[in-house]
Amino acid sequence: MKVLVIGSGGREHALLWRLAQSPSVTEVYAIPGNDGMSNVAHLIPLKGHEDILDFARLMKVDLTVAGPETVLTEGLADEFEAQGLPFFGPSKAAARIEGSKGFAKNLMKKYDIPTAAYEVFTDEDKAVEYLKNNRKYPIVIKADGLAAGKGVIIAQSEEEAIDTVKDMLEGHSFGGAGRSVVIEEFMEGEEASVLCFCDGTHVVPMVSSQDHKRIFDNDKGPNTGGMGAYAPAPVMTDEMMDEVKVKILRPIMAAMKKEGYPFKGCLYAGLMITDEGPKVVEFNCRFGDPETEAVLPLFDGDLAQVMLECVQGNLKKEDVKWKKGCAVDVVMASEGYPGSHSSGEIISGLDEAEKAGCIVFHAGTVKKNGKYVVNGGRVLNVVALAPTLEEAKAKAYKGVSKIHWQGVQYRHDIADKGIRHLKNKE
Repeated sequence: MKVLVIGSGGREHALLWRLAQSPSVTEVYAIPGNDGMSNVAHLIPLKGHEDILDFARLMKVDLTVAGPETVLTEGLADEFEAQGLPFFGPSKAAARIEGSKGFAKNLMKKYDIPTAAYEVFTDEDKAVEYLKNNRKYPIVIKADGLAAGKGVIIAQSEEEAIDTVKDMLEGHSFGGAGRSVVIEEFMEGEEASVLCFCDGTHVVPMVSSQDHKRIFDNDKGPNTGGMGAYAPAPVMTDEMMDEVKVKILRPIMAAMKKEGYPFKGCLYAGLMITDEGPKVVEFNCRFGDPETEAVLPLFDGDLAQVMLECVQGNLKKEDVKWKKGCAVDVVMASEGYPGSHSSGEIISGLDEAEKAGCIVFHAGTVKKNGKYVVNGGRVLNVVALAPTLEEAKAKAYKGVSKIHWQGVQYRHDIADKGIRHLKNKE
């Protein structure tokens, strides 16, 4: 079959790379893609829903896969469905699970799905009054809409919380995304991510993973889109995964179907493993980034076929297979990220990293005069597979050490939490 992936980052490169290996796939296209994907896909420099639809019709594309959340919250899946074109990704109505944090929290409350206690505000005075009556800090403040993974502030004091709420509601921090805010209790525990294949009724989780949001080692500094991930996450034991299925994944799928917007595509459950059990931090309506870059190299089946089953409403659990072993994904970012960052620096050592046994997914690169240069905040994902987490980490960082450009930054502790978990069990 012919497969099209929409997007241009590391997540999309990982999707294209794995889809290109599917036995059922003959052609792979990326809209718009990036230069680093050209070895696995045909790059199609298009923009706009109508142009994407026209291309899919013209080329008789058998399956289109959405990368970023924006095209989903804008309703591209609905437009494809109206044309009878198979599309892996939820409808606009179902994509609200990510598009509005207030919507997601209210849905969880209605169906008793465990999550942090919360309130939603659009009125600044009421939000400030609520914060002044709150005696428990830190507290979590989230922009209701899409904010590229950065619209969450953990306020350590009343003063910081009030300043944050004012900034968001006045539209200064995250534009329209912050015109409504969710204020919720701070959950203690360890985070984990579970990506799931969904066909509107059934849900099959992928191997668990753990993202690293902060820019610096030991979870210091501002939030980013994600500085690395590893899979599987030891905090997600088999028993914990069973609990997540029973208390969170199956109930949210049933809730969305009952409410009239069944979820088809990849549902991302961001979880906090607390002393009281797993609780939902957030749901996303698409593959996570950088988790996808760690999870998909462990997938051991026909990804295109599984995605098509989701679209057709007949997902088969036995088709979702996994390799034994572990994966570590280290994000290499440009100088200044997550703030205003540099670009144009020449990147060296990509071939050497691959010779060291790593997979390199391009996120923010462009090719100029035959050389790759920096063209984004998160630039590369360097991924390694190995029998153990410790070996995968060592291999990934060996690959990272081969790659250079002026001002490059990356974390040195990706997977350390997982390695500590495994040592504590010994």
